[in-house]
Amino acid sequence: MLVTDWRAAPAAARGATLALGNFDGVHLGHRAVLRAAHAARPELKLAALTFEPHPREHFRPEDPPFRLTPAASKAAALQAAGVEIVFALPFDAAFAAMPAEDFVQEVLHGALGARHLACGADFAFGHRRGGDVAFLAGRAEALGIGLTIVPPVVDEAGPISSSRIRRVLQDGYPERAAQKLGRPWEIRGPVSHGDKRGRTIGFPTANVPLGRHLEPARGVYAIRATLAGGQQVPGVANIGPRPTVGGTESRVEAHLFDFSGDLYGQEISIALLHFLRPERKFSGLPELVAQIARDAAEAKKILHI
Repeated sequence: MLVTDWRAAPAAARGATLALGNFDGVHLGHRAVLRAAHAARPELKLAALTFEPHPREHFRPEDPPFRLTPAASKAAALQAAGVEIVFALPFDAAFAAMPAEDFVQEVLHGALGARHLACGADFAFGHRRGGDVAFLAGRAEALGIGLTIVPPVVDEAGPISSSRIRRVLQDGYPERAAQKLGRPWEIRGPVSHGDKRGRTIGFPTANVPLGRHLEPARGVYAIRATLAGGQQVPGVANIGPRPTVGGTESRVEAHLFDFSGDLYGQEISIALLHFLRPERKFSGLPELVAQIARDAAEAKKILHI
């Protein structure tokens, strides 16, 4: 169940155990918060409360896209992690101005009827982030709501965070991102019409716009595509503006191995499994075609095809 209007939450969405956070990426740290919410009150429905757009997108709209999981991908990842109800609350000027006291009293207690809360130790909320976990603990106790504060999940480099995952993707290490996410990172979007050059050179591609996704390191990747019907197909993909053919806007161009079919308009997911090489400009199409063939062969070797 997806709820986007807290003032009109259906009765079936009230009274849950509620995990709080932005949940961009739904990484291992986020999943620890979800597990804690469920473990505290396993007899209740598990819900997650998050914000759309991400508050950073509201306050800094000029920033380049940075999302690991845009709205639909985040909701899907939360549901895959066992969440029954996703509260994706619109984050606008009015919501940003809501005092922390009102958020707890009117939203969490009044509108949603939360029975238990779970969040990370750094969770902050309300106008100018005026509410922290100490404030939340005091207000929750007064209202008879349980609260679990979840310590960060750490690896050898420290606490796992969305910002760390963004950095390793931008540095060209999708495997490291996958370790922190608990799954490969995916770019999800509709297959759009490109210049159709790929089919003329023997490598037809599915073109997927980056949209609000973070742009990872530009270059060529071994990938796995998940099609609309659930079919998974390995392949190789280039991410970037395609300088050899005069491109200017970054996008994903994925060549799927041993696949033929019309994907236009379908929403697919491209999971980045391994970075093969940086994007570069070739002298012309013959040199590009030869390199694509080498990339495809290397990807097949890595993917054990």
